[in-house]
Amino acid sequence: MPRDDRNSKKQKKQEADLFARTPDEQILKTEYSELMQKSYIDYAMSVIVARALPDVRDGLKPVQRRTLYDMHELGIRSDRPFRKSARIVGDTMGKYHPHGDSSIYEALVVMAQDFKKGLTLIDGHGNFGNIEGDGAAAMRYTEARLQEVTEEAFLADLDKDVVDFVPNFDENEKEPSVLPVRIPNFLINGSEGIAVGMATSTPPHNLAEVIDAQIALMEDPGLTNEDLMRYVKGPDFPTGGIVVNKDELPQIYETGTGKVRIRGKIEVEKGKSGHINLVVTEIPYTMVGSGIGKFLSDVAALSEKKVTSDIIDITNQSDKEGIRIVIELKKDTDIENFKGLLYKKTRLEDTFGVNMLAIHDGRPETLSLRDILRANTDFLYQTTTRKYENLLEKEKKKKEIQEGLIKAVNVIDLIIEILRGARDRKTVKNCLVNGETGGIRFRSEESEIMATQLAFTEAQADAILDMRLYKLIGLEIEALLKEHDETLSNIYRYEDILEERDSMTQVLRGELTAIRDKYARPRRTKIIQADAVTVTLREDEEDRELLFAMDRFGYAKTMEPSVYTRNQEAVDSSFKYCFPCRSTGRICLFTDKGALHTVKVSDLPMGRLRDKGIPIDNIGNYDSSKEEIVLACSQSDLNLYRLLFVTAQGMVKIVSGGEFETRMKTMNATKLGEGDSLVFAGVINGQKYAVLITKNGFLLKFPLEQITEMKKAAAGMQGIKLSKEDLVERAVLAAEKEEAPLEHRDVSIDLNEVRTGKRNGKGSKKF
Repeated sequence: MPRDDRNSKKQKKQEADLFARTPDEQILKTEYSELMQKSYIDYAMSVIVARALPDVRDGLKPVQRRTLYDMHELGIRSDRPFRKSARIVGDTMGKYHPHGDSSIYEALVVMAQDFKKGLTLIDGHGNFGNIEGDGAAAMRYTEARLQEVTEEAFLADLDKDVVDFVPNFDENEKEPSVLPVRIPNFLINGSEGIAVGMATSTPPHNLAEVIDAQIALMEDPGLTNEDLMRYVKGPDFPTGGIVVNKDELPQIYETGTGKVRIRGKIEVEKGKSGHINLVVTEIPYTMVGSGIGKFLSDVAALSEKKVTSDIIDITNQSDKEGIRIVIELKKDTDIENFKGLLYKKTRLEDTFGVNMLAIHDGRPETLSLRDILRANTDFLYQTTTRKYENLLEKEKKKKEIQEGLIKAVNVIDLIIEILRGARDRKTVKNCLVNGETGGIRFRSEESEIMATQLAFTEAQADAILDMRLYKLIGLEIEALLKEHDETLSNIYRYEDILEERDSMTQVLRGELTAIRDKYARPRRTKIIQADAVTVTLREDEEDRELLFAMDRFGYAKTMEPSVYTRNQEAVDSSFKYCFPCRSTGRICLFTDKGALHTVKVSDLPMGRLRDKGIPIDNIGNYDSSKEEIVLACSQSDLNLYRLLFVTAQGMVKIVSGGEFETRMKTMNATKLGEGDSLVFAGVINGQKYAVLITKNGFLLKFPLEQITEMKKAAAGMQGIKLSKEDLVERAVLAAEKEEAPLEHRDVSIDLNEVRTGKRNGKGSKKF
């Protein structure tokens, strides 16, 4: 037989053996898409719950919780010597967090950085980085230990069974599912994290204010968010700064989402030769790290690009004492106008996006201020109840032993006689507990009768047998009686705390007040309500062509047109919107709410290709948390074109671009029906057809000439017939002959082959 045939038969036999199954086994057929969906959901929930988001009860992510617990287990306390960070990281990774040493060390470093955390939980020794963005030294060089507040407020009651312990990843160790934190750490230290499909971003707050709010809520559970804001004034960033949208804070704390506008603090000093020095002494929290270097380059660019001619010099004099960035200006500089220029053109004014998302009752939730404090209060009562139940049980056991010893002292002669007359411990214990006298020799019948009346408990009998003779000394007996009185007092107090909520509240109030008085610090961030800054630029500013660019996160800037020429592919891939504009013109932002927001091009920072820019929210009335941009374009181009509008309910219209020639910051761009939203706004530039795609997969292509041109205030006309539950989810403009197919829901459609229909038709099913 040829070798190839033998090999073929052997391979077939191996395959048959591989797929052979016993009579009890069955082949289960599974839909691949369902399996992938389930696997991805499992992965997403694992990232959300087990890695990226903090628990609202202790305000810690799993890596932070495990690091602190490991340091507690290693005994690296505040009153003991520092230990190498590498030792801590290695032990944490080996026992509790098998996700790589870099994530553990990064978490350890951040918990030790006082410019990132309102309340540092770890005391770092060595180079732990700085506010200007320099990273920490390698873990083999740095050392760490727990802060005193961490021991008192985070780890103090772990030995009292106040939280559940769960198996670690390999089930060789036990770790706490949550730390018994006494203070609302989720608010005090804030949190940032990116999970799958969601992110958390909570600003730090003042410890004293948050504790006062929690005490108030404990004493009056009916308090509202507005009531609690009498205590919690707003965020308190470690870097200080000024929150300038005070009036928006109640809405942010009510919904758990919003944007906090923060500015750096600027002081005016007299410089040399009569010059003026503007000194930045506090920066926005968002500038921590490389943002300071970016700020310096942005200020220098203001002079280089002739946005202002007032700058003489800029120096960074920051040190361990704090931030000090000095901008030397000319004598005749308009100080207020220059401050406004800094706020407009640099990140000295920035926004902190608030999304108070945390794990609550095992699932991610966006929480209000009251929700967070309520969750912490409930958790505090739960852990305190478990603590005092544990203490009460110990005191009751102690009481049982003490009563047995006191009783034994009163009949000590009889017990000694039993001990001397018995052969073994078991016989003595049986006599003490059950009054059994068999196997014991007594000196008298009277002693035996008395022995039959003994009725100690098992625990009391063991304590008597383990008692040392020196306990019979008079002073020791007095100490035993005194200790018994203290035990009875403790039992009475613990039962009162457990049975009366007011008593427990009083205990918790005392503990929280003690933490507040010991660790509170004055508020660093000032909170005011300030109007948007206005800047007067030089009158001789030239009108020149620029390139507007905005990425999908809403960060916008302008660039020189030559940047696009040299880097066309990189620009197109990096930015959602990119088009020419005039330096003296405006950018139009059409949103799904039917609004038009305009932004001055001069208010946008000039940058290079890799520069991030600033959030478009910062320089206009557009709010990305409430509306979404459907079209961005240059206002100067609108006079030359017409615009097509399409709504979710299928309404369409064409409007002349001249309708949107305005100097207003915000105006209505179209009229929307109840519950309707703008899905598409597009500039018509030679296209012939409108293509509408619905949520249920219908597609309709019809000529633009069938749509009447209307005013911006008109509602429009019906573009497509929709079923009861259907909505338009996408619209495009199509040319007579399209070069590229339309990509939608992973399906590619050649619009040239789609039959042209009539407006207000149903269209054809495509998806």
